Amino acid sequence: MSEEDTSLTHLLDGLDEVAQDDDVSVSEVIDQFGDRAITPFMLILSILLISPVSGIPGVPTVSGAILILLAGQALVGRQKLWLPDFLKRRRISSDKLHKGTKWMRKPCAFLDRHAHERMKFLTKGPFRVLALVTIVAIALSWPLLEILPMVTSTGAAMVGLLTFGLFVRDGLYVLLGYLAVGVALGVVAYFFL
Repeated sequence: MSEEDTSLTHLLDGLDEVAQDDDVSVSEVIDQFGDRAITPFMLILSILLISPVSGIPGVPTVSGAILILLAGQALVGRQKLWLPDFLKRRRISSDKLHKGTKWMRKPCAFLDRHAHERMKFLTKGPFRVLALVTIVAIALSWPLLEILPMVTSTGAAMVGLLTFGLFVRDGLYVLLGYLAVGVALGVVAYFFL
């Protein structure tokens, strides 16, 4: 994957391309996008979890663990993507992967058309660190929330906004991600505190 190609549609094409067998391993997805593709890989996970794939038992928890590992690597400045072998061996049905990418085509095309490099300061330096820490905090909640329908998808949408903003260097999407997190925290506080 080239540095210049920062479209969600390209990421979905890559996922469909790798999903040719009965099932696909995390390792095969990494091979498709290259070992230096930390942000795109985080984005792929969040896109998949926005789709109905998040309803598969265990997928949100494993995806959350992977996101935490990836964001942690980005936080410490690691350039080369690393995952433990047990995560690389995790598999998902190609049919479910195709359904998830098909489901996301229209929303991703919309985001691609409206992404521009703006407010880039929100995508670098300490603001990038803040976005990555926020992603880790959201992913940490997924094992507890997995039993609630669509809650993980909502969290994945927040992660997706933050990660997409970092990926395309569009601070507006990072800002929208923070706004979504703020609204979610407000709703939780209103109903449970």
